[in-house]
Amino acid sequence: MSSKSKRSKKDSQLFLSSDVNDILYARTANPHAILGKHPCDGGYVYRAFDPAADQIDLVIADSCFSMKKVDENGFFVAFIGSPTSETYKYKKHYGSTICQSEDSYSFLPTVSDFDLHLFSTSEHRELYNLLGSRLIDVDGVSGTRFTLWAPNAIRVSLIGNFNNWDGRRHLMRTLGDCGIWELFVPGLGSGEYYKYELCDNQNHIFIKQDPLALQYERRPGTASVVTPDIDFDWQDEGWMSKREVSDPLKVPLSIYEVHLDSWNGPGLPEKSQDGFHNYRDLAKALCAYVKDLGFTHVELLPVTEHPLDQSWGYQTTGYFAATSRFGSTEDFAFFVDYFHQQDIGVLIDWAPAHFPKDACALGRFDGSALYEHLDPRLGEHQDWGTFIFNYSRNEVANFLISSALFWLKEYHIDGLRVDAVSSMLYLDYSREGDEWVPNEYGGNENLAAIDFIKKLNLLSHDLHPGSMIIAEESTAYPKVSKPIFDGGLGYTMKWNMGWMHDFLDYFGQECVHRQHHQNQITFSLTYAFNENFILPLSHDEVVHGKGSLITRMPGDIWQKFANLRSLFGVMFAHPGRKLLFMGSELAQWREWDSDGSLDWPTLSNPLHFGIQQLIKGLNKVYKENPCFFDNDHQQESFMWIDFSDSEQSILSFMRYSKDREDQVLCIFNLTPVVRDNYRIGVPQNGQWQMILNTDDSCYGGTDYLSEEVFESYEPGFHGQQQHICLNLPPLSVLYLKPKS
Repeated sequence: MSSKSKRSKKDSQLFLSSDVNDILYARTANPHAILGKHPCDGGYVYRAFDPAADQIDLVIADSCFSMKKVDENGFFVAFIGSPTSETYKYKKHYGSTICQSEDSYSFLPTVSDFDLHLFSTSEHRELYNLLGSRLIDVDGVSGTRFTLWAPNAIRVSLIGNFNNWDGRRHLMRTLGDCGIWELFVPGLGSGEYYKYELCDNQNHIFIKQDPLALQYERRPGTASVVTPDIDFDWQDEGWMSKREVSDPLKVPLSIYEVHLDSWNGPGLPEKSQDGFHNYRDLAKALCAYVKDLGFTHVELLPVTEHPLDQSWGYQTTGYFAATSRFGSTEDFAFFVDYFHQQDIGVLIDWAPAHFPKDACALGRFDGSALYEHLDPRLGEHQDWGTFIFNYSRNEVANFLISSALFWLKEYHIDGLRVDAVSSMLYLDYSREGDEWVPNEYGGNENLAAIDFIKKLNLLSHDLHPGSMIIAEESTAYPKVSKPIFDGGLGYTMKWNMGWMHDFLDYFGQECVHRQHHQNQITFSLTYAFNENFILPLSHDEVVHGKGSLITRMPGDIWQKFANLRSLFGVMFAHPGRKLLFMGSELAQWREWDSDGSLDWPTLSNPLHFGIQQLIKGLNKVYKENPCFFDNDHQQESFMWIDFSDSEQSILSFMRYSKDREDQVLCIFNLTPVVRDNYRIGVPQNGQWQMILNTDDSCYGGTDYLSEEVFESYEPGFHGQQQHICLNLPPLSVLYLKPKS
């Protein structure tokens, strides 16, 4: 593409061959110094580049001047001695088509010095307002500003349909030393697809998505999409006001975990031709279902953009974009707003522990290990084939914190469940001795990740009171959910993975053997108050050959269903918030298939329907009795009655509210043997009313116990003042409370 045009002496004053070549070969970091309007010989020279244009006219006020094509590849020049206006436009001729617009290279930088200062100090809390594509007006001209952080690139270009994906036509400029590149494109509006073309100092070219895009092309495409700011007419003021003054540790929290694409529940229309439901349809159908079952929140497997369906969203490429599979940004805002209006909270899974190696995304972004460590011992997850964020780089930590705050502020999300926290905390996570690098003190803690986590939690709780940041953390790392001032990490709550493993292992035992495993169901009570726990029966427990919950229960069909009812009964009685993955309430036989649908037809069977009704009953009892939630994370909310009857696999304990005015006695008979006239100590005299019995026929049980009120008697028993005597149904859980 060398310049072959003959140039006059006058032409050589208007442009230099090196300038032309810098544009033709796309090798300048300051295209505004070449293109656009510049003083020259008492007048002004105007330079434009467009290889697709047959002719370009310079329009100043009411005058039109034909520009000279000084290079056959599309470099145009005009000289005006005394222009009548400071502003100008280009009229471009493409065959019979004529387009007129302002020149991108006529505008001053559109990023403020204050924004650049905040970015350079890594204190920009709303990074999405600085970087990415933004529809703005500059001096009365509408267009789109593009800004990108790529400090190690020697050239960055904006490419898209609007310039035939030609990296020479919209070269960007650097702004100072902070590594930000910027370009304002007048007339470019919403819906345009774009990417960035970056060149490193080895002349390697990288085509990348915009890390700060609000929306991306639907997979398998990977382009970013120019998207307006989220300008939704929110109607959830009541919910947001209530959330702001509430304490998540003192209100009910029962979560229904959902994979939006495979829920396919009642009330949904047929999927569209592209194979997806819309967020709006999902909101109406899912919310009605969740509300009917009594859950307080939904938790969505990641809705952050991701190219691979089979990753379920955990290999995120768009940390500021709701996936376009189900609609637009406003459609997702409608989803959240609708749930809030129905008094249901919305949590999302968020994955800041790692990111995929897709060539279009964050990995080796500007030719360097920008978001990740270069050393694979620090920068790569061997198990997952992904990159690990470099939390020690302030700009990277700021990027992730801005992402978290974005979802809480712009989409009114009520909380984030942070995925794979254990892999963030430990440098030797899932590594052999020579596969990791110790920290500066010789330890295995990832100190930079710990600092990032603390800052994330501190800012999230400070800026968005009442929101929740929840850790999926599977080790014994201390004080994960304790305040930072107390030496903790500052998470609101933590998943109790130890309880989950012991709990499912116990219920997987043949009932006759459970007497030898009673410690598996009691051990969690020795540490239940060390953290603010959530009890998770999540998607991870019903995939990859583990089977569904009902298939993991021992015995014949009757015993399997009775065991599952008991499992849920024990779970809701146990200290800790509740989380249940979709489909478990159906007792479906197939393990979860993300490419399919839940087995809704199973509800025609009374046993399956009974499980669903039990979940509804448990949620009702849970929310109506403060002893299950208002002091749930304190030892005072719990008291053993008896855990010693391992021979008969019977346990009992009390749950207390903070003021101890509300109390419930929970009794578990975890074998299929009836225990008649079984005596249990109670802490006060009077009548005790049955408020839930998992063996009730409405749940698919036997109705073995017909009584609902039980009188207490002396003498005391189990160290309590009095006792009650009752017939324990087989494989059952009973809740009783003092009758007023």
